[in-house]
Amino acid sequence: MDEIKQRAREILSTMSLEEKAAQLLQVSYAGLTRVQAEEYARIGVGSFLHVFGEDARHLQEIAVSNKKVPLLFGIDAVHGHCLNRKGTVFPSQLSMACTFDIALVEEAASATAKEVSADGLHWAFSPVLCLGRDIRWGRVGETFGEDKYLAGELGAAMVRGYQGKDCSEKGKILACAKHYIGYGEATGARDSYDAEMTYRKVKSELLPPFERAVEEGCATVMTSQGSISGTPCTVDEKLLKDILRGDVNFDGFVVTDWRIVGSLLFAQRVASTFEEASKLVAESGSDMIMAWPEFAAAAVALVKEGELSEQVLDEAVEHILVVKLKAGLFENPYKEQSSDIIGCVEHQELSKKLSRECVTLLKNDGILPLSKKGMKIAVVGAQAEAVRDMYGDWTYFSHPRPNIDAMPERPYCTLLEGLREVAGEDFEVVYEKGCNMRSEFDGGVEKAVLLAKHSDVVVFAFGDTIYEVGEHKDRAKAELTLSQKKLFEALTETGTPIVSVMIASKPLCISEVDEGSAALLTAFNPGAYGGVALAEVIFGKINPSGKLSISFPYHVGQQPTYYNHLPGWHADSYVDTPKEPLYVFGEGLSYTRFEYTDEFFDEDTLTLRVKVKNVGERTGKETVQVYFRDLVSSVITPVKQLIAFEKIQLEAGEEKEVTFLFSAKDFSLIDRKERRIAEKGEFEVMVGGSSKDEDLRKVRFTIKEDVVF
Repeated sequence: MDEIKQRAREILSTMSLEEKAAQLLQVSYAGLTRVQAEEYARIGVGSFLHVFGEDARHLQEIAVSNKKVPLLFGIDAVHGHCLNRKGTVFPSQLSMACTFDIALVEEAASATAKEVSADGLHWAFSPVLCLGRDIRWGRVGETFGEDKYLAGELGAAMVRGYQGKDCSEKGKILACAKHYIGYGEATGARDSYDAEMTYRKVKSELLPPFERAVEEGCATVMTSQGSISGTPCTVDEKLLKDILRGDVNFDGFVVTDWRIVGSLLFAQRVASTFEEASKLVAESGSDMIMAWPEFAAAAVALVKEGELSEQVLDEAVEHILVVKLKAGLFENPYKEQSSDIIGCVEHQELSKKLSRECVTLLKNDGILPLSKKGMKIAVVGAQAEAVRDMYGDWTYFSHPRPNIDAMPERPYCTLLEGLREVAGEDFEVVYEKGCNMRSEFDGGVEKAVLLAKHSDVVVFAFGDTIYEVGEHKDRAKAELTLSQKKLFEALTETGTPIVSVMIASKPLCISEVDEGSAALLTAFNPGAYGGVALAEVIFGKINPSGKLSISFPYHVGQQPTYYNHLPGWHADSYVDTPKEPLYVFGEGLSYTRFEYTDEFFDEDTLTLRVKVKNVGERTGKETVQVYFRDLVSSVITPVKQLIAFEKIQLEAGEEKEVTFLFSAKDFSLIDRKERRIAEKGEFEVMVGGSSKDEDLRKVRFTIKEDVVF
């Protein structure tokens, strides 16, 4: 037994039954009176949710002065310390994923950790490791997109950024991998609904990102509100004990999602009383109960009545104490650090850098970059000024959701501001909103059309709004609002070329915009500096390098359109939509061109080498993507799966050889016995600039013997 676990057990041995039960509670600070919050601190609850600064310090002083275990303060810092109005707002996870830049994402998480800890907090409910594979789901923007490998690598980067090598160090916090598991796979993309799937699919498609997070030492895991084939994830012993703690070897603590005990009672209806629901949660492997303080009294009563073993509470408390000890809370419960670091210039510059890297150019008929001085540019669309929608969900704009009273806190840069700033005196930039985002008709269309007719180019800013994003915000139609459609149709009739810019939480069905635009680009929710980043791409100040982390369907009914689908569909496509999505995972244009040659795979060392050359006229960055396919397997496997990527920069005319080293496990699958195995047989490796077949060069190799892991 290691020293920390021994110390945790010594502390546990001094705790009463009531203190143990209290340690399992996370109490939401919102809605409490000061007296109520102080009483929870006095009795020794395990954690508080969403409390800041001096309020956190005050509660910690009460807990420590009453000789209680130090409090753990948690916060939803999903893409920056964004619930604090002064905090740095980074692009959303979906946007970050378009950078394909592991080091940059880790750096953003490290900056977030410094700001969170400066507020006296210890724990971020991040990274989100659900997959975004159905755009109807309201929380797609919180994910790293549709691919398990990309989500795993970027999630691992965030864990490293938050926790560092030692999470007790100054400026480091605890990470929380969520939501475990299958949350984004719910039938009909209905938030918190049932996901009809097997455990084999869970292990094959959904577990890998969580495995990577645990490999990096992720301290906590949050359960999903949903269920797997009728069993709520929070009370599924196979998921929490056999798979998470057994197969994955997770040794931190598990926290439930928001008010899960009530969900078991009133929504999922698998329990009839608070006590029954509390027993289910405790015995199934959850350690900390979020936002249901009634759990403590129920747990104490169950133990005294002989309905629940006190050993169950002991195990959960031990898990929590071990994490608190690793975080150094007993030595430094306040995480001392100057609040000046919150929103500091260094972090703002990092946010701007991320925004630049995530801008993804999807179409360009040659109109971009805009370079002819003296051009008159008509900026049209409400999204040109929509700072809330640049920020995305989980910011002070959206919580309480939506926070209609929140005013923008500088610094930030909208698209309109960015265009004017970058254009300077070389271009004339004029603006007309044209329509409101949520209304069906608007008199501004006529003004926008008149402006477009007398301009050289139109920048059309469109997308979705915070009112259509997040929990409880699933959509049956992932289309533009009628007002935006009418505005765009009217603009196309002017004949003025259109550069369309999408600011949205996820892909939308925009084939009409694609068809009518000379150029199309997006950065999803690009953060506080999305406006200047988009403008710099439009005017050619920077060369775009973003690659899509998620595919764009033509129609919501075309889904699933994720690239790594299974073969075997008899029709191979719907009769009324194209076979392929409008845009695919990994796709993204540049103002230069890259050529791939001399791909070679060494079967003995499982090493891939490929040469990449910049055959254009300006410096650019390319994300070299490697996919594989198991040509014949014991279970159906995807048509291709991302296995590696590397982002490189090449000067005009420069060529580099890029090398990837693999192991047999990289080519493995989960078989019918739920084993991970690399089966003997022939494989195909594909390398190129996107997941599209025509962008990939292919080589084959053979694994000669089965390898079980």
